[in-house]
Amino acid sequence: MNNLLKLEELGQLFLSIFLFSQLDYSWWVFPACLLLPDLSMIGYLANPQIGAGFYNAFHHKFVAIIILFLGYWFNNQALALSGIILFGHSAMDRALGYGLKFSDDFKHTHLGWIGKKS
Repeated sequence: MNNLLKLEELGQLFLSIFLFSQLDYSWWVFPACLLLPDLSMIGYLANPQIGAGFYNAFHHKFVAIIILFLGYWFNNQALALSGIILFGHSAMDRALGYGLKFSDDFKHTHLGWIGKKS
């Protein structure tokens, strides 16, 4: 089952690449932006609750889909790009086993613990 779920996430990552190909950006923009959502981890400098809130806001696929939809609705490629990057990054993270964060510990995700439980 775990492999099936990872395959589904990889399919969503490929979907984000396809959606990106429909925009008018150079090819290098996608990989250059793909890790930008991880800047949301800066919230962990304050505390785990704020960190989890920031992280989850930038790694939630529904948020990404809303931003993507608004980008298409308003014919705004930068907004559409943001939604695609957020969606693709979230799918990539989940395919690698990183999930949305609980507020008690960075390593505690909705997919389980990352590494050894601290």
